[in-house]
Amino acid sequence: MKYFNFLFFFFGLSLGVANAQTEQEPNVVRDTTLVLTEKKKTPQKKKGDTFPIEDYKIISYARDTTTFDTTLTIYKEYKYNYLRKDDFELLPFSNVGQTYNILGAITEEKSFYPRMGAEAKYNNYMEAEDIDYYRVPTPTTELFYKTVMEQGQILDAMITLNTSPQLNMSIAYKGMRSLGKYQHILSSTGNFRFTTNYQTKNGKYFLRGHYTSQDILNEENGGLAVPEQFTSNDDEFNDRSRIDVRFEDAENFLLGKRYFIDHEYFLFKEQDSLKNYGLSVGHQLNYETKRYEFRQEDANTYFGDSYQASDINDLSRLKTFFNQLNLNYNSKIVGEATFLVNFYKYNYYFNSLVINETETITNQLRDNEISIGGTFKKQLGGFSLKGDFTQNIVGDMGGTTFNATMDYQLTNDLDIEASLHGSSRMPNFNFLLYQSDYKDYNWDNQDEFEREKISTLQGAINSKKWGRLSVAYTVRDKYTFFEENLETGDSLEIVSDDIQRVTPRQADGTINSLKIKLSNDLHFWRRWGLANTIMYQNVSQDEDILNVPQLVTRNTLYYSNHLFKKALYLQVGVTAKYFSEYYMNSYSPVLGELLVQDREKLGGHPMLDFFINAKVRRTRIYLKAEHFNSPFSDNKYYSAPNYPYRDFIVRFGVVWNFFT
Repeated sequence: MKYFNFLFFFFGLSLGVANAQTEQEPNVVRDTTLVLTEKKKTPQKKKGDTFPIEDYKIISYARDTTTFDTTLTIYKEYKYNYLRKDDFELLPFSNVGQTYNILGAITEEKSFYPRMGAEAKYNNYMEAEDIDYYRVPTPTTELFYKTVMEQGQILDAMITLNTSPQLNMSIAYKGMRSLGKYQHILSSTGNFRFTTNYQTKNGKYFLRGHYTSQDILNEENGGLAVPEQFTSNDDEFNDRSRIDVRFEDAENFLLGKRYFIDHEYFLFKEQDSLKNYGLSVGHQLNYETKRYEFRQEDANTYFGDSYQASDINDLSRLKTFFNQLNLNYNSKIVGEATFLVNFYKYNYYFNSLVINETETITNQLRDNEISIGGTFKKQLGGFSLKGDFTQNIVGDMGGTTFNATMDYQLTNDLDIEASLHGSSRMPNFNFLLYQSDYKDYNWDNQDEFEREKISTLQGAINSKKWGRLSVAYTVRDKYTFFEENLETGDSLEIVSDDIQRVTPRQADGTINSLKIKLSNDLHFWRRWGLANTIMYQNVSQDEDILNVPQLVTRNTLYYSNHLFKKALYLQVGVTAKYFSEYYMNSYSPVLGELLVQDREKLGGHPMLDFFINAKVRRTRIYLKAEHFNSPFSDNKYYSAPNYPYRDFIVRFGVVWNFFT
């Protein structure tokens, strides 16, 4: 990992320094057309020529198109983090690269088939839908760098180029290492990506593909052994490495590799001012392998009894093979319509059988699934309509997925959205089958659990001036979760004698939730801005199962201005984030999962950040004092029970873009 960090940093820096040039502040362009189907050739660069930023295109999995954005906005500040996306509905643990707790209720199930499990490990895991493709007139580099808690850094480096107007390639690596402030919580992750996309000169054949290799390693300490050492404000424990933790010999590890190909051939197509129709056949292949492992030198009584006293090693594997054939037709009258057939093969397995006094737990879930479905997209006057449907016809793991969206432009400033989502599928594999060297972490629920069902009705109003207001109402049936059953020891101050038992459960009743979210960015006195995000949630349930805070807010007051004859663009501000008290999920290092608990409410603590950001040419510079109010407050801020939130720290970073 260190080798990749050095290689990409050196190569990108050398390329950028040799070819630095000025440009105008670009705007983000969103184009829902299939960029890969453009007949327009990439212009050839002559000496002294420059290309507009709109020619440097980023193409998403859904084939939406944006351009490289080198502006500095408040939303860039929100995305300048380890995940490189807005984490408003997440609460990070104390060290970078650890898991996140959940502040916002999930309203849609994006996966048609069950996932492996160990969901707390997947915040930084890039799925096929997270991979971008590119089309650029000149070689393009992006470098992301940020400091961490202690002894390490985050570096995300990417370079892409078109060898011809038809062929693009990109290679990227994101590496992170952070020792952390507490004992035995080192994090080390790596995300390698290679992508390519190709189109023939006549525009009849298109191909894109990628390869990823990702590893996520976390040392685990089980949380605080003596919470009073943290809450007492004793100067001795201001050095967090002196605080006792439950154990210092465990770690969990996730490794995933994926091969992805998506290609399409047009049987015929006509595209001009009078005609726009075509018929094509497509094929998509996705082969992925994953392994999740929990390792511990000596068995710890915190997880109950074990089959062996040392060398704990729990290992689960999942191999999936996905094939899709699709037939696509588009015309001005019909719109864009697709019929598809999916073949899915899975193999989730362990290395041995578990035989105890009452049952024998198998070591494998393996089968083939077939599903059919379709998609539709149509522009009808001011209405934009889109929908998709998939139904499993062979196999037990998949189910049904239905999505329908409508967008209508009321005025130049105002548009409305409405959407309906419905899905059903079996719970993740680790709910159905799991094996461990710890006796309480073995189960086989294949015959007991039913398909989870989720339905969501959502509406939104978007205004360029006043922001976005969205409302989502969600109904969940057979909601599946891990329940923590904590057996406390004799001492209330020392929790190292506790035993964390975990039970996979499926809720009997229906869980209904309402989620209202408002976000805007108001400007006044020319240079000042106030960015607000407010989320209200209400959950109706018989038990405390789906636990989220009722109120989550984030407010940023900031000042922006050009300085030094517009050579530097400066942004200075303060961000306050707050969420109300709730039964915050606990965490299981063995499973790599968040657990439902109803014994302790946490939250109600404001978190203040002060930042100074600057832009010089295409370089964005970030400096932030995170949680600067922690030295003046009670030490009652947690990310999960017995897992403290981050203390005050100053972090620095940059993002560079180079267009050769």
